[in-house]
Amino acid sequence: MHDEFQRNGVKAVRLISLYSGGKDSTYALVRAKEMGHEISCLLTMYPETDESLLYHYPNNWVTSYLGEAMGIPSFGFASRSGTKEHESKSLEQAIIAVKSLQDIDGIVYGGIFSTFQNETVRRICVKHNLCMIAPLWNIPQSEYMDLLLENKFDIKIVSVSAMGLDERLLGVSLDREVLYRLKRLSEKYSFNVSFEGGEAETLVVDCPIFYKRLQINKAKIHWDGQRGMLEIMEVALVEK
Repeated sequence: MHDEFQRNGVKAVRLISLYSGGKDSTYALVRAKEMGHEISCLLTMYPETDESLLYHYPNNWVTSYLGEAMGIPSFGFASRSGTKEHESKSLEQAIIAVKSLQDIDGIVYGGIFSTFQNETVRRICVKHNLCMIAPLWNIPQSEYMDLLLENKFDIKIVSVSAMGLDERLLGVSLDREVLYRLKRLSEKYSFNVSFEGGEAETLVVDCPIFYKRLQINKAKIHWDGQRGMLEIMEVALVEK
């Protein structure tokens, strides 16, 4: 039953968006709206460390600003880290809590090919009689990255952790030139150009459904020689 909503667009439903502020969760939200669904609220999980198997770690506190930029209420919950079971249970408890406050029918999330993520969300949806919307599932990665630029997404790279990616990319906006470099590097070093495997993480600072743009006012780079992140310290919403 749950896949029918995704494949055939049986009816418009009210959704929780599992939201990190990155390109995938933002574009999945946009696609869900284009499909006619209503985004009731955003749900962001805050893991204890950057070793999380399910969730983005860098700068996820910024999602409340992005919710405001879209005019969508947001909820945040801490997540125990360490095992898949801990993180899955934390997510289920958060969804139950939000479901008790919001009239929702399902969940939209931005998974592309992670079977673990897909099975985790699907299990929770089946257990709690929710539909699952995964608009990016199995999308061709290279074409998807081009599509983000065509749809005027302004995306910052905020962490890197794969061979071939270094501190020079931190804080950089994704454009045609950067994407060309990433595609060449992904061929050389065999990482996923969409970063689905955690090779890098992103933050969307503007896109067509934002009423305001996120402006980064203060940030600093952390680099340990192999991986690093852009720590965002101050932001503001500004007129577009």
